[in-house]
Amino acid sequence: MKKRVFEGVATALITPMNDDYSVNFERLKSLVNEQIEGNVDALVICGTTGEKSTLRYDEHVKVIEEAAKAANGRVPIIAGTGSNDTVYSVELCNDASKVGADAFLMVAPYYNKTSQNGLVAHYNYIADRVDKPIILYNVPSRTGVAIKPETYKELSKHQNIVAVKEANGDLSSVAQTKYLCGDELDIYSGNDDQTVPIMSLGGIGVISVLSNFMPDMMHTLCRAYLDGDTNKAMQLQLKQIGLMNALFSDVNPIPVKEAMNMLGMNAGPCRLPLFSMTESAKSALKEKLIECGFNF
Repeated sequence: MKKRVFEGVATALITPMNDDYSVNFERLKSLVNEQIEGNVDALVICGTTGEKSTLRYDEHVKVIEEAAKAANGRVPIIAGTGSNDTVYSVELCNDASKVGADAFLMVAPYYNKTSQNGLVAHYNYIADRVDKPIILYNVPSRTGVAIKPETYKELSKHQNIVAVKEANGDLSSVAQTKYLCGDELDIYSGNDDQTVPIMSLGGIGVISVLSNFMPDMMHTLCRAYLDGDTNKAMQLQLKQIGLMNALFSDVNPIPVKEAMNMLGMNAGPCRLPLFSMTESAKSALKEKLIECGFNF
């Protein structure tokens, strides 16, 4: 049996910025503590929501290091280390491991893309050269390439490849992946709005955007499903569905940072080329926050 990284909810944590777009490391450390106090089961650092694409290499490693120090072993730190450059990914994985990462989240190669055979070669090359478990990340809307269930089956043969964050939006594909891979590949939802559907197909949790400011609710939702209270999980999912959708009304992480700033959580701005939401979009997001019980 492979080592399981976590079950339940892992927050895809934002990277808080100062007004000059530098990383706000003090706020990062306080966010880590707030998340752990909110009962999250793991933290993903420098993923898409953490704006990894606009972090310099030294910043990228430093953000992982400071988050790991703040967590101090209380929850697993999963570092976003995927790239469309295979050798670069190995270097980043190994540096992330040195500063405290417990596992790696590795997006499929983007822009230059590759074939399914290329995906197998890419991930196996990396897995042979790192010392921590790998969670694959399938998000074809961003990368332009989808990891197919048959490819997951081949990759699941590697001892270091233990799970997938599935954000392809295709539940039939998730079902086929579970059928082919069984217990050799854990499945996490990569979309908040599909948490319960994917868990009903054998998933064991979610890597969540919403839990940036609702960590305890997302933990409760996942724990309810895992403990057999599927109706409670469903009701929590449905209650938040409008807000979950609103957080993807613009490019992630623009809406979640906007929501956190509305709530006084000092997320700061996104780095360019990501830009602020329109006033009408902000108003719509605020309405969904109010519907979910937040007061302004």
